[in-house]
Amino acid sequence: MAPLVPKSGDAVFASVERVNAELFTLTYGAIVRQLLTDLEEVEEVNKQLDQMGYNIGVRLIDEFLAKSNVSRCVDFRETADVIAKVGFKMFLGVAATVTNWDAEGTTCSLVLEDNPLVDFVELPDTCQGLRYCNILSGVIRGALEMVSMKTEITWIRDMLNGDDAYELRVKLLKQVPEEYPYKDDD
Repeated sequence: MAPLVPKSGDAVFASVERVNAELFTLTYGAIVRQLLTDLEEVEEVNKQLDQMGYNIGVRLIDEFLAKSNVSRCVDFRETADVIAKVGFKMFLGVAATVTNWDAEGTTCSLVLEDNPLVDFVELPDTCQGLRYCNILSGVIRGALEMVSMKTEITWIRDMLNGDDAYELRVKLLKQVPEEYPYKDDD
């Protein structure tokens, strides 16, 4: 049997079941709006969106690994590239660019020129400081934690706040050694 070849982001995107993009965008907008109403504090909404994303990422990684045929990445650079080119394409239909690596190769930026979550969105002045797409940072953090990478993710640029792109800064805090629940019998 021939080894499985990793699929490109376009190939995976073409083969996965999708929902209507407008329905997805409007539903996400309704969730953010409800959080703003319930929590009232923008910073609390940011935390809640990140936590929701984390919970999604913890589960989404299984689907990603099953459908993309991606094998274990050699290092954090390769991991970031797979997230940008395959992960974003598979689940959002857009690809990101990986830039601004630090000297140690543990911190980079993921830049999105297009973001389907923000179609039809305009932030009012009362929502200054809202990280509307903070769910994405949580998804990445949760997914990476499931593959033994503890990360910190922050938004650097956001087009909803007048910037020219969406930029997430991803920092690898530590590679967590895998723990096995059972010891081998000697």
